Amino acid sequence: MSVNTGAPSPAAKKRHALAFILFLIAGALFGAFYKPSPSALSSRDNAGEEFPFATLPALPRWANAPLPDFSGYADTDEKKAAFFDFLFPRIVLANSRILLEREYLDALAAKSQFTGKEKQWLKNEAKRLRVDLAPAGRAQIAKLKRRLDVIPPSLIMAQAANESAWGTSRFAVDGNNLFGQWCFTAGCGLVPLSRVSGASHEVAKFSSPYRSVRAYIQNLNRHPAYQPLRDIRLTDRKQQEPLSGRELAAGLELYSERGEEYVGEITAMIRHNNLAVYDQAFAEILKDRTPAHLQQLASARNINELMPR
Repeated sequence: MSVNTGAPSPAAKKRHALAFILFLIAGALFGAFYKPSPSALSSRDNAGEEFPFATLPALPRWANAPLPDFSGYADTDEKKAAFFDFLFPRIVLANSRILLEREYLDALAAKSQFTGKEKQWLKNEAKRLRVDLAPAGRAQIAKLKRRLDVIPPSLIMAQAANESAWGTSRFAVDGNNLFGQWCFTAGCGLVPLSRVSGASHEVAKFSSPYRSVRAYIQNLNRHPAYQPLRDIRLTDRKQQEPLSGRELAAGLELYSERGEEYVGEITAMIRHNNLAVYDQAFAEILKDRTPAHLQQLASARNINELMPR
């Protein structure tokens, strides 16, 4: 008869250690598949929405337009061009609004005290981007700024093309979902036809492709699986180097269970389709970083204002 002394045996310790390691591995793999629960109609946070502040303009109406039909193109090059032309202004819109938020963070960092509204905005942003909720101060602002940043157009375009079959997948057509983002509440999206028995995830539905772009950027900006991508971006920022989609793609190993193979596929798509020119076009648009210009970009009524020049 054995007596329970309350102290685990060496064998039990090994089992516990193994279980903990498996838990960590599972958490890492989860990052490859976790996409924010994003009903743009019911949850501002999950849709990647901004929390409003005084200088953030209303979205232009065209941001709510649905996905066009890309299945009718007989010529592959024409379909690709149409797909990229559709995406680019939405990427510029999402990124310019993020840059306005960064400007607001800088303004708050220069203050010695915050108003009630400013504290609430910081709290909301900290919750959305998974940063410590307190205290509201320079340390929190610095953490927020490392997460609240843009994603290069070339990377967004390559992943959108890859994940949505150039805008023709079922999830893109029926759910405006260009990146295969998942959600975990019954009815939040579309049930995958190949979902394994026992799984509960759905592929999220969005009210527009723009909302999908915004939620995708939020996902890369806050999920622990994409910390390597954010580290690359932060290094480029510190060295005042232009952000490159091909460079940041190296931080996407956990976006897909295929790991390095997936990263290679995305970088090859960027190279093969010469998507770096869109990063250059975006940099050209942002040569003027004044708040007034960012305001103009973030609220452009005419979509042509955001097209490559």
